[in-house]
Amino acid sequence: MKLDIIQALLSPHRPADASEADSLRRILELIAGRGNPFSRQHFVPGHLTASGIVLDEKRERTLLIFHSKLKRWLQPGGHFEPGENDPSVAAAREVLEETAMATRWPGSAPVLLDADVHEIPARKTEPAHFHFDLRMLLIAEEGEVKAVEVAEARWVHPSEFGALDLDPGLQRALKKVSLL
Repeated sequence: MKLDIIQALLSPHRPADASEADSLRRILELIAGRGNPFSRQHFVPGHLTASGIVLDEKRERTLLIFHSKLKRWLQPGGHFEPGENDPSVAAAREVLEETAMATRWPGSAPVLLDADVHEIPARKTEPAHFHFDLRMLLIAEEGEVKAVEVAEARWVHPSEFGALDLDPGLQRALKKVSLL
């Protein structure tokens, strides 16, 4: 397994609060442990995921999707594909697959904006487990948002956040980019 990219992103990362500090500690334990943390079949305790906190060009809105299974508005993201080990690549791919939006880094290098560990409820084919989410900051290229693999996808202005019941981890990430 190639964990050097993830370790290079995690090493300088400074958590914003106690919850993120705990998530960062748990992610570091996961990648130091046994098994393949990139595999979506790694259920104990869970596996890495990558998501994108996507801002529009003016950095005034964020791109959110409605997750039909979790019944929540979230940032686009998901599982690493076999052979992927770079969360900036996995996050950009997931954003494109779910919303048809191409993205880029905010500067010359990828930015790990936030780290969050959250529980995923059991389903028919999967036990309850944790997603160890690496949330990358991405800037959207020109284009139209389309809900491709999700129920709904749209640009959201901070004035709309209150009505969407955003989870605390997403709220923390949006504060970091001055949207909340």
